[in-house]
Amino acid sequence: MNITILGTGFAALTAIKQVRKQSTDANITVIAPQAKMIYLPSIIWIPSGLKKASDLEIDLTNFFKKQNVNFIAGSVQNIANDGRSVITDQGDFDNDGLIIATGGSFIKKLPGIEHVITPCEGIKAAEEIKQKLEKMDSGTIAIGFYGNPKEPSAMRGGPMFEFLFGIDTLLRRQGRRDKFKIIFFNPMEKPGKRLGDKVPDAVLKFMHKKEIETHLGHKITGFETNKVLTEGGEIDADLILFMPGMTGPAWLADTDLIQSEGGMIKANQFCQVEGLKATYVAGDSGSYPGPEWQAKQAHMADLQAKSAANNLIKELNGNDDFEKFKHELICIIDTLSHGILIKRTEEKTILLPPCRLLHFAKMIFEKIYLFGYR
Repeated sequence: MNITILGTGFAALTAIKQVRKQSTDANITVIAPQAKMIYLPSIIWIPSGLKKASDLEIDLTNFFKKQNVNFIAGSVQNIANDGRSVITDQGDFDNDGLIIATGGSFIKKLPGIEHVITPCEGIKAAEEIKQKLEKMDSGTIAIGFYGNPKEPSAMRGGPMFEFLFGIDTLLRRQGRRDKFKIIFFNPMEKPGKRLGDKVPDAVLKFMHKKEIETHLGHKITGFETNKVLTEGGEIDADLILFMPGMTGPAWLADTDLIQSEGGMIKANQFCQVEGLKATYVAGDSGSYPGPEWQAKQAHMADLQAKSAANNLIKELNGNDDFEKFKHELICIIDTLSHGILIKRTEEKTILLPPCRLLHFAKMIFEKIYLFGYR
């Protein structure tokens, strides 16, 4: 069987390992712009110098050889022939089964958004934050995020809390926190609710303790140079970090794939792309049924990828005892010195207060995770 996997992020890499585990003789083709993975969860540590680009850029050449994968360096342009053909800038590639894991894209429609830094765009953005902080002697730093109104799960709130608390800790270590005002802004009155009912109050209390000001409950209308515009007033700022909501991959607009209202690939509880056979999606590209609190995060991408790979192999072998992916949110909000553990399942939510050991646990997890790909 010929299986094509699109992407080199968390979902794609997990799908590769799981397909190979289930089928030692499958022909696996991976298509992505580069044979490289960026470990995005750790870009939060670039502004402090705790991590640098080379720590987080992983060459996947050896991993692909170990997994007996045929890698194609190309960009996806379309999915055709009911999922059986992938159109790229390097030609067309046919398959018997397809797993889409190319990630999503950010909604950059707010006026003046070119005046902000979007941290989760990658290493370059994190390096720009580091450079700007080093040049600033004093000033106001505004940090906020937004969502996709038509796709509740499509936001990156956790990393923005980490940049917020991480910058606060960094400035304190440098002995210059008193020269800066840090403001957190969000259109919700209690941001972070999807992490659990107790989380918003706990996070806001932590902000107050850290003397971080808030501007909450007001719709964001745009940005200007050194200014955040909201329906509740303007925020003057010398540095603005803002995470917009997410939508599907850029190439999706040119396809006939069924999309959700929020512009993502519509999938069912088995990660099957709606309306297509032997075609699955995992990670940020997809829109999935489930609780409103489900998140776009690496852990969920891994869970979806495992189910997608297992179900694809079952389908190609003529079986239909498909498995549902598990809904589980796990994250450690890192402050550069401590970590706040949040775990949410359909049964309960666990919230642990700031703990220094959790900061080191997050760093150790990165090393363990990346060891298998180096």
